[in-house]
Amino acid sequence: MSMEIIEAFTAPRRWWRGFAGWLHERMPKGLYARALLIVILPIVLLQSAVAYVYMERHWEAITDRLSASVARDVAAIADIYSSFPQDKSHEILSRIAILDLNMQATVLEKQALPVPAPKPFFSLLDHTLTRELKRRLKYPFWINTADPGNVVEIRVALDDATLHILTSRTQAYATNSYIFFIWTTVASVVIIAIATSFLRNQVRPILRLAKAAEEFGKGRDAPFRPTGAREVRQAGAAFVEMKRRVERAIEQRTTMLNGVSHDLRTIITRFKLSLALMGQGNEAAEMRKDVEEMERIVEAYLAFARGDGGETPASTDIGAILRDLQADTQRLGVEARLEIAGNPVVVARPAAVRRLFANLVGNAQRYGKRIDVAMSNDGKTLNVTIDDDGPGIPVDRLEDAFRPFYRLDESRNQDHGNSGLGLAIARDIARAHGGEISLCRSPLGGLRASVTLPV
Repeated sequence: MSMEIIEAFTAPRRWWRGFAGWLHERMPKGLYARALLIVILPIVLLQSAVAYVYMERHWEAITDRLSASVARDVAAIADIYSSFPQDKSHEILSRIAILDLNMQATVLEKQALPVPAPKPFFSLLDHTLTRELKRRLKYPFWINTADPGNVVEIRVALDDATLHILTSRTQAYATNSYIFFIWTTVASVVIIAIATSFLRNQVRPILRLAKAAEEFGKGRDAPFRPTGAREVRQAGAAFVEMKRRVERAIEQRTTMLNGVSHDLRTIITRFKLSLALMGQGNEAAEMRKDVEEMERIVEAYLAFARGDGGETPASTDIGAILRDLQADTQRLGVEARLEIAGNPVVVARPAAVRRLFANLVGNAQRYGKRIDVAMSNDGKTLNVTIDDDGPGIPVDRLEDAFRPFYRLDESRNQDHGNSGLGLAIARDIARAHGGEISLCRSPLGGLRASVTLPV
């Protein structure tokens, strides 16, 4: 019993949550559409309710008066028939009904009235006309307001005959519903037009701010000036100030790294000069290898720290870069296949993107004997996959491969002639362009590197 009570209380809550979830899925997701809905829906509903209540009372008052008038006319015709001699009543009734009352009256032989039909619950005419006829007629009657010809039929059971009357619905009922719909429709269109023009001007600065932030996140410079409402201008000014600080930090870092790079290269050049003067002994050869290794590591560290942030974005042909890397791979004796579908041109920093794909292809060259590269463009993103048939990386270590200076202990480790920064630099470049890199198992049995770049 207790479970039934609990179920009775929880069922409405589950139903409400399900309805709320269904409604949430179908509600507009954009700020512009939601703002329009918030502004327009309450106004239209309130206006419809007010107009309906007003028009309903107006129609009820008019219908009451018209129905009372028809009831008086019907009662008058019945009184005329009862008061005048029977041999002249038919002619008098027809003349009065047609000429003065705009009705059609006929006297039939005495007969039983039809069975009353169920009255519609929302039929104002049925209820009002029945009430008025009961007030003014002393005879039994029957009415039919459902005639498809827009005619109201009334039958009155007199003492020795049946009075049959036909009249138009417009004489007893005010059918002005179209006025309500026209008024509501016109007012709603005016409200929507005003709200749309107003909200468009309010949302446009937000869209420009979002576009500028997106372009800046992709490494592109989009001109932006804060406009719009006070809060939007404040957000835009904060974005502009943040952009300046980031650009200033990048400029300072680039300047510092250029100085560090110059000083380190100067020292390494001195080492090379000293080794050249030492001759060709075994010790000198070992020291040259160490200096060359030091130079590669320093260049890798500087490239990772610098991130090629000072390069200007431009239209870059990714297909041409991949074809050059394919040719370089084939010269090394590694089988390389390339498939290009769609437009290969994107706006990016050319040297940085070349380094990105060179790092990924170079990583595949070290561990595989076959490389398959595929590029596609769906109009929104450019997708590149690089597959190899090497030993691969365990699934639980795929994300660790992107960590700077991280060494893998398995057969595919990053400690063979490199600094362990290739994948980290590649991901850093991809994210600087608003893209991403992911690793997974390759159909060739090795590693697949998937790159996405916004078009």
